[in-house]
Amino acid sequence: MSVDVHRPTSTSAPCPAITAMEEEQDEFEDACEELTEAYIEDAHLYQPTGQDLESSLIDARKSINFFFNNQFDEARLTLKAFKDTSLYHSLGSSVFCFLEAMLTFQGKHIKAASAALKTCVNVCEQHRRKNTVYETIGKMVKRPNYNTYTAMELHAELCYAEALLLKSILTFVEDETLVTFLKAGLKIRSCFNSYKECAEILKNRDWTDDPHKVHFESGVRMGIGAFNLMISLLPARIIKLLEFIGFAGNKSFGLQELEQGFMLKTGLRQILCVMMLLAYNLLVVYVLSHTDGNLELCEKILGEQLAQYPRGVWFLFFKGRLEFMKGNLEEADKWYIQSWHSQNKWPHFHHLCFWELMFVHALRLDWRLANEYADSLVAKSRWSRTIYQYQQAAIMLMIDDLTPEENLKVEELMRTAPEYKQRLAGKSLPMEKFVIKKAERYFAQRKFLILPGVELVYMWNLFKTMKTKWSLAENIYKLVETTLQEFEQTKKYSSEFDADNRALLLLLKGALLHVMGSPLQAQQCLQKVIELEKQIQDDTHLVPYALVELAVIANYQGDKEHAVQLIETARKNYTGYSLESRLHFRMHSLMLELSAPKKDVEDALGNGNGNENGCYDTRL
Repeated sequence: MSVDVHRPTSTSAPCPAITAMEEEQDEFEDACEELTEAYIEDAHLYQPTGQDLESSLIDARKSINFFFNNQFDEARLTLKAFKDTSLYHSLGSSVFCFLEAMLTFQGKHIKAASAALKTCVNVCEQHRRKNTVYETIGKMVKRPNYNTYTAMELHAELCYAEALLLKSILTFVEDETLVTFLKAGLKIRSCFNSYKECAEILKNRDWTDDPHKVHFESGVRMGIGAFNLMISLLPARIIKLLEFIGFAGNKSFGLQELEQGFMLKTGLRQILCVMMLLAYNLLVVYVLSHTDGNLELCEKILGEQLAQYPRGVWFLFFKGRLEFMKGNLEEADKWYIQSWHSQNKWPHFHHLCFWELMFVHALRLDWRLANEYADSLVAKSRWSRTIYQYQQAAIMLMIDDLTPEENLKVEELMRTAPEYKQRLAGKSLPMEKFVIKKAERYFAQRKFLILPGVELVYMWNLFKTMKTKWSLAENIYKLVETTLQEFEQTKKYSSEFDADNRALLLLLKGALLHVMGSPLQAQQCLQKVIELEKQIQDDTHLVPYALVELAVIANYQGDKEHAVQLIETARKNYTGYSLESRLHFRMHSLMLELSAPKKDVEDALGNGNGNENGCYDTRL
């Protein structure tokens, strides 16, 4: 597979290729409302089959194939006619609106998705099992006879759980009031209980000669697996709170369920298990922990999916991410560009590719090209302009030969970045708060920052992509070492924040030395960061981050007891610093390794078989 690689060419405006490919953005944003049969050539080919369960499953499969072949309008049209009355037509249409809302983050799309999901929940309610008062009370002491449930009632329960989960996620985005949060929490609780009920149905119903079992089972394994996985990732203190209200999660069980769902090749929701496994192993693991994802499994999954959907934007993107995490930057660059060029109906998906390409070229120290992708994100994406503007300014500051006009642009980006800060689920975004502090620092210390582009690479936890590619780490190490020498020997970077800047350089140097296989030298640098604690004025996060880096090194050296002590010091003695939650996720992941063998750790956290309210009890 090959594409023409169009590279950005100007720092003053988005590159022509990007602009040309996104000219249809306005039309895309109204597509949900304006789509008609006349919009698609040969529209009769995409007419729905019917509203009965068998027909709706056929249409759902057809729509999935269209969607992952980048035929987004065809996918919508297949489901459109019965989206207000049929289970799978309604659920599929709602999912498309939900994805659109998450990609655009625009009010009108969020409202449209909310309305679609509300309709879907109502459709599911109409088809769910209606229990009498006697049956409801009886369920408390005796398992229901699931063989009396109709196929439609079974699938309605599953679709209800899925729609409710998406609706609750959207609720957090829609509003910030306490009442809204409580409603969202109750929806998640209801969703959780529905999945548990579905797991019981799968385990206890007689499925002899039922052709729809594979579709139901793939959905149950996806839901139970996703719940276990998501909850298990949370820090222990949050898990204990969730256990109190009936939630629990087990990471290994969650992954096992998703992998079993992936093996159900003909299951309708097998593709959702695929997406969850790829997202977890290629995105979540690398952002929230010090470990690596299961890259062999991802290689296998992507081989199968790209054979079926060779130009599917999602799988081309994940293939790029796989190569990125392996440190193969040239291959990553190629696959991300193929993903970008593979479709133009959803230009907002291009922005995910631009984000990745920006960091690919940052690791290459090609700051000019990284800046082009950063510039396009500022101009086109609505996700977080505060983060985008600071990141572009930080990348531009890494360029040695900025023109006077470019220097003015850096100042403008830094000055206006805080104006676009936003709130999600009632709270400011941690990364936005971090970059706003950095933008303020830029002006407080005479319009300079110390290696802000490299700092961003570190804060997004991308240093570990260089573990198998030392040449990449060596190039960045040389840059850090040269800057540290200049800092110590000249007054080029002198300011009232000298201790903060020195600590940052030592943290970056220590982390790079660890990646490059020099743990003793790394420990020396990181220990110096801790010794600067009382002198640091602003960047108080550097010390706990250094402690966790030391804990990771101690773990690799086999000194688990010392690693636990370091993590406990970071957890108990430091609070209120930038990106604290992100570090707590990493600490939680590391503690799962350090405290005991995996099963014992999970049981100690309350995630084992003994918890009658937990997802873990729904083993199939």
